[in-house]
Amino acid sequence: MGTDSSNGIGSGINAAPRETLRIVVTGHVDHGKSTVIGRLLYDTGSIPQGAIDKAMAASKERGLNFEFAFLLDAFEEERKQGITIDTTRLSFSTDKRDYLIIDAPGHVEFLKNMISGASDAECAFLVVDAARGVEEQSKRHAHMLRLLGIPRVGVLVNKMDLVGYSEETFAKIVEELGDYLAALGMGADVFVPLSALSGENILKASDRLPWHKGPTLLGALDGIAKGPSEDGLRLPVQDVYKFDERRIIAGRVESGSLREGDTVLISPGGRTSRVLSLESWLPKDRRTSARAPESVGITLEDEFFNQRGDIVSHQTDPPVVAARLRASVFWMGKEPLRVGRRYKLKVATASTDAVIDAIHSLIDSGTLAPSEGAREVGLNQVAEVGISLRKALALDPFASHKATGRFVLVDGYDVAGGGIVTLAMAQEPARHGFVKGALSARSEVFEEYYLSFGTREVTKSPGDAPALYGVGDRVPLSGDSYEYPYDFDIVVFRDRVAVLIRDGRVQDILRLDDYSFQGLPLVNGSGYKVIADSEESFRELRDAFLSDGPKNEAALAQRHLDFNAYRRIAFSKADYSI
Repeated sequence: MGTDSSNGIGSGINAAPRETLRIVVTGHVDHGKSTVIGRLLYDTGSIPQGAIDKAMAASKERGLNFEFAFLLDAFEEERKQGITIDTTRLSFSTDKRDYLIIDAPGHVEFLKNMISGASDAECAFLVVDAARGVEEQSKRHAHMLRLLGIPRVGVLVNKMDLVGYSEETFAKIVEELGDYLAALGMGADVFVPLSALSGENILKASDRLPWHKGPTLLGALDGIAKGPSEDGLRLPVQDVYKFDERRIIAGRVESGSLREGDTVLISPGGRTSRVLSLESWLPKDRRTSARAPESVGITLEDEFFNQRGDIVSHQTDPPVVAARLRASVFWMGKEPLRVGRRYKLKVATASTDAVIDAIHSLIDSGTLAPSEGAREVGLNQVAEVGISLRKALALDPFASHKATGRFVLVDGYDVAGGGIVTLAMAQEPARHGFVKGALSARSEVFEEYYLSFGTREVTKSPGDAPALYGVGDRVPLSGDSYEYPYDFDIVVFRDRVAVLIRDGRVQDILRLDDYSFQGLPLVNGSGYKVIADSEESFRELRDAFLSDGPKNEAALAQRHLDFNAYRRIAFSKADYSI
């Protein structure tokens, strides 16, 4: 690091803990983004001499003049070794604070890092070539920055030397891109004209830009104020570890804070408990509180099932437990996004299968005008869509909590799209199943299975049974295609609910976390026998269904479910006249 205070660069030695600002830099592939970053790092003395020598040697070998963009190539060997993935992270310091630059090479890298990579940037700079102006890819990158939820955006108008340092050209870009960002609901904090290649307006005001009364690039960086973090606690559960008698819930605090003694809510299960401790490896690291963006391990007063994907919050500001979403999506898949197609949706640490219900409108990235009636979303297109989730997840509208309001869509093994939740619709109550207050479980236990002679197909029918059952209701223990004992328990894994049937009536409806094996016959939400003979075996298969069900549903069913114990397939009544 350089130490010349006249350039605003300081060593920070023996200083108090310093503020760090995380920046993502993006732009069209040919607009000089790498040159801007390389020049900034070079001028601030942030590049080791060895890296400079390596870049100069590489330039000479290629028969090229030295370019500052080659400085970033010096990190390529580290990237190939897996030290960084998809994005290059570089640091430098000024007298004011430390900076971490996140250099995301393109659209796909943005999408891959929406959950845990570039998504932690606090501001962004969009690089635009003064000679080429605002191009389509510049606007697409602006959409990506919106999806990332970065609150502050600056624009670097590079290559001013190619337009003779024209004030008119700069003003035209400011007007066009400023209006576009405003229409996206973002706005731009600052526009900086510069020439990275010749070092104009990087650290010091340029004599070639006398008309520019704003800051240099370094001045613009130091002028960015760190905004307040979101107040509401959001701690997505990364994993749960068992140490001696403790179950330690680990994750990163995405917003807000928590401390020992806080009463917290675990969603989507809806259980509350009190934080007993914040764990640490060493006594010297002991603490009693944590805030964003710290990683933490906590223990709770109550021992109940938690898993990756749950969200810890305070009761006063809970996330939405949603089964349906409306979202804005940026699509980068090999195949178009289509209505009815199934994808994997990942938000924070949770994931589930998702189906595109509707494409409400396509957004023209040039004009931002919506068009309706589309049945698919093509490469690089932005759309407003409706999404149904296979299981309800705890999440938020993006406007209220960014980390739990943005997601990626995976097609096969590829990250194919990224989006933000514009509307999260609370989990719909069961239409067929069991209800107790706010607790509900979807169930097909009393539906009939019929085989048609004519079509040779098996179909399901709700039969004559009522749609919903509550505590005290009598249930039909036998039908054309099922017969259950007088006393048995129903465990609906997907809704995390257990139903106790005693003497042919609903005795109680519980959260699955509150249920313990009773030694009675068990069936799942479809009426198939659940193979368990002890509390331990039940917990093992419960945990397997909750954590691996979406991925290994068929394999788990083969091992743990028996279709024939209480069910059979009846001949269709419509065919009896044959």
